[in-house]
Amino acid sequence: MTSDKDKTTVGRLKSRPQFLAVRAGESRRGPLFLLEVLDRNDPEGEARVGFTVTKKHGNAVERNRMRRRLKEAVRLSAGFAMKPGHDYVIVARRDLLNAPFDALTRGLGERIENKPKQKRPPAGSRKQ
Repeated sequence: MTSDKDKTTVGRLKSRPQFLAVRAGESRRGPLFLLEVLDRNDPEGEARVGFTVTKKHGNAVERNRMRRRLKEAVRLSAGFAMKPGHDYVIVARRDLLNAPFDALTRGLGERIENKPKQKRPPAGSRKQ
């Protein structure tokens, strides 16, 4: 049995303005989902997560299955990697539906822990 100290609580994003605010943060792309991260500058606050599955990814049954898989992946493994005072929005992609669950949890953990690589400067911006 685990103690309460070992568990990290992850809050939920529920309203549209909360989801839109996270879009101003950084994006971390992956093959199964897009992860948007926003630092709220509140180190004492809990991490919060929201899930987005658009209608273009299937009917309601398939979208709900994708959402349930994401919620379970966060509950089992990724919640521990989420930093306090940060908001996370996970935007599902169609391949999430048939991906192995261990690949999903591994990919989610990697995206949460790793910052995106520096972007290259636009072409033609070199000094001559």
